[in-house]
Parts: sequence; structure tokens; C-alpha cells
Amino acid sequence: MRNFLEATRGAPAQPNLCKALDLWPGNPGLALDLGCGAGRDSLALLRAGWVVIALDRDPHALDILHEQAAAYAPDKLSMVCRAFEDSAPLPAADLINASFALPFCQPGAFPDMWERIVRSMRRGGLFTGHFFGPRDDWASKRLSIHTQDQLLRQFECWTLLEFNEHEYDGKTAVGHAKHWHLFEVVARRS
Repeated sequence: MRNFLEATRGAPAQPNLCKALDLWPGNPGLALDLGCGAGRDSLALLRAGWVVIALDRDPHALDILHEQAAAYAPDKLSMVCRAFEDSAPLPAADLINASFALPFCQPGAFPDMWERIVRSMRRGGLFTGHFFGPRDDWASKRLSIHTQDQLLRQFECWTLLEFNEHEYDGKTAVGHAKHWHLFEVVARRS
């Protein structure tokens, strides 16, 4: 995990988050960054004027984020160290970001996690995130994997603003070869 954190430290925000920020119609509000890692997306949210609650189960990830946030608006950042499987409610939010995070929620805990995301999202709020598909190299691991049909059902009560399927051979953040099959989503809560 430390290799991943060091490899992504200082990286630019994920494109799906940038799309969501471009689609946001009003003033910045409260954003949740689920599985924030080294903070690339949390920092982009802070730069854009959002109040951010960053959640990650790795205290080292939160230390890296805290160190970087000092250059932006540290008074607008709160950090929570916990796993997705912790069933604590999420605060009401205007934007929820889960870039490459939700697949790492244990499959048995995913339905509860998704329900907590839905309950915490304010009407008109935006969700942005990634989901791994069944042809991803990591689909055989104990990860939460989704088909296109499952995701379309999951987002039935949302307005899909972006729903892109990507499949390609590439590398992980730490340079390992990997076949990627993922869905990139930006959706507005109806």
C-alpha cells in the first residue's frame, strides 16, 4: 500500500472528478472523498473551494493528505480513518467521489455501503466513481465486481451524466501489468 501511496502522491485529479466539478451548477458545498488514498482528488476539491471529508482505512494515507493539504485550505478538510465495512452513517453531502475505491469494499458489505451513499447524497448532488467489471484482472480477487446491467439498475433513480466502459491492457499505479475492465460514472441524484 505504501508503494501505491508514494506513486500517486502529487498526481493530478482523476478525470471523472474533473468532469463532475465542471458539471456542478452552484457554489461548492460538502464533498466526501471515499478511499481518498494519497489525496489527489481531495486536494482538487479543496482547490475548487469545497469542504472535504476524506475517508481512508490507512492512517498513512491520511498523513500524506494532511501534509499536502497545508498548502491549500486545511481548515476545510476533515479526515476519517475507517474501512468501508464500518457501518457508520455518512454525512449529508453535495458530491461523493469514489475514484477506484468502491471495488475494494468487501462484496458482502457493498449493498450496505451503497445504501449509505444513497442516503447521504443530497437531492441534486453528484456521485463520481469507478467500478470494476467482470473481465478485469482483479475480478477473481475478493472485490466488488459489477456488470453493466447491475450498474444501470443501481443507478435507476439517478440521472447518468457520464457512463463509460473502458477495457484495455495497461499498468497499475505501481507499474504492474494489468488488464483493466472498468466503468466510469458521473451521476446526479434525482
